[in-house]
Amino acid sequence: MEYSYPLSTDWSTDEMVDVVRFFEVVEMAYEKGAKRELVMARYKRFKEIVPSQAEEKTIFREFEQASSYVPYRIVKLAKELSDGQIVRMK
Repeated sequence: MEYSYPLSTDWSTDEMVDVVRFFEVVEMAYEKGAKRELVMARYKRFKEIVPSQAEEKTIFREFEQASSYVPYRIVKLAKELSDGQIVRMK
Protein backbone atom coordinates (compact mmCIF):
# COMPACT_ATOMS: atom_id res chain seq x y z
CA MET A 1 0.00 0.00 0.00
CA GLU A 2 1.05 3.52 -0.68
CA TYR A 3 0.52 5.81 2.28
CA SER A 4 2.60 7.59 4.86
CA TYR A 5 2.65 6.94 8.57
CA PRO A 6 1.62 9.69 11.00
CA LEU A 7 4.90 10.77 12.61
CA SER A 8 5.92 13.72 14.74
CA THR A 9 9.01 15.82 14.10
CA ASP A 10 9.40 15.95 17.89
CA TRP A 11 10.31 12.27 17.97
CA SER A 12 13.85 10.96 17.65
CA THR A 13 14.74 8.70 14.72
CA ASP A 14 14.57 5.65 17.00
CA GLU A 15 11.13 6.68 18.23
CA MET A 16 9.91 7.14 14.65
CA VAL A 17 11.20 3.67 13.77
CA ASP A 18 9.41 2.17 16.79
CA VAL A 19 6.12 3.88 15.90
CA VAL A 20 6.40 2.61 12.32
CA ARG A 21 7.09 -0.90 13.70
CA PHE A 22 3.87 -0.65 15.73
CA PHE A 23 1.88 0.30 12.63
CA GLU A 24 3.53 -2.54 10.72
CA VAL A 25 2.28 -5.06 13.30
CA VAL A 26 -1.22 -3.55 12.95
CA GLU A 27 -0.98 -4.12 9.19
CA MET A 28 0.29 -7.66 9.81
CA ALA A 29 -2.68 -8.42 12.10
CA TYR A 30 -5.08 -7.38 9.34
CA GLU A 31 -3.26 -9.11 6.51
CA LYS A 32 -2.13 -12.45 7.97
CA GLY A 33 -2.20 -12.32 11.75
CA ALA A 34 0.36 -11.40 14.42
CA LYS A 35 1.28 -12.94 17.74
CA ARG A 36 -0.41 -11.27 20.67
CA GLU A 37 2.91 -10.81 22.48
CA LEU A 38 4.38 -8.94 19.51
CA VAL A 39 1.36 -6.65 19.24
CA MET A 40 1.45 -5.87 22.96
CA ALA A 41 5.23 -5.29 23.04
CA ARG A 42 5.06 -2.85 20.15
CA TYR A 43 2.01 -1.12 21.61
CA LYS A 44 3.79 -0.77 24.96
CA ARG A 45 6.71 0.93 23.18
CA PHE A 46 4.27 3.12 21.24
CA LYS A 47 2.71 4.24 24.56
CA GLU A 48 6.17 5.16 25.90
CA ILE A 49 6.54 7.49 22.92
CA VAL A 50 2.91 8.69 22.89
CA PRO A 51 1.67 8.62 26.50
CA SER A 52 -1.21 11.05 25.89
CA GLN A 53 -4.55 9.37 25.19
CA ALA A 54 -5.67 12.35 23.08
CA GLU A 55 -2.51 12.25 20.94
CA GLU A 56 -2.87 8.47 20.55
CA LYS A 57 -6.44 8.90 19.27
CA THR A 58 -5.30 11.56 16.80
CA ILE A 59 -2.45 9.40 15.49
CA PHE A 60 -4.68 6.32 15.27
CA ARG A 61 -7.31 8.32 13.36
CA GLU A 62 -4.68 9.64 10.91
CA PHE A 63 -3.35 6.12 10.34
CA GLU A 64 -6.87 4.75 9.84
CA GLN A 65 -7.70 7.46 7.28
CA ALA A 66 -4.49 6.74 5.36
CA SER A 67 -4.58 2.94 5.50
CA SER A 68 -8.15 1.86 6.42
CA TYR A 69 -6.63 -0.23 9.24
CA VAL A 70 -7.93 0.51 12.75
CA PRO A 71 -5.14 0.25 15.37
CA TYR A 72 -7.61 0.57 18.24
CA ARG A 73 -9.39 -2.65 17.22
CA ILE A 74 -6.10 -4.56 17.04
CA VAL A 75 -4.97 -3.36 20.48
CA LYS A 76 -8.40 -4.09 21.97
CA LEU A 77 -8.42 -7.62 20.54
CA ALA A 78 -4.84 -8.25 21.68
CA LYS A 79 -5.77 -7.23 25.23
CA GLU A 80 -8.65 -9.74 25.20
CA LEU A 81 -6.51 -12.68 24.00
CA SER A 82 -3.99 -14.78 25.90
CA ASP A 83 -0.27 -15.11 25.20
CA GLY A 84 0.41 -17.48 22.32
CA GLN A 85 -2.77 -16.55 20.47
CA ILE A 86 -2.82 -14.84 17.10
CA VAL A 87 -4.34 -11.41 16.65
CA ARG A 88 -6.18 -11.49 13.33
CA MET A 89 -8.71 -9.00 12.07
CA LYS A 90 -11.00 -9.75 9.17
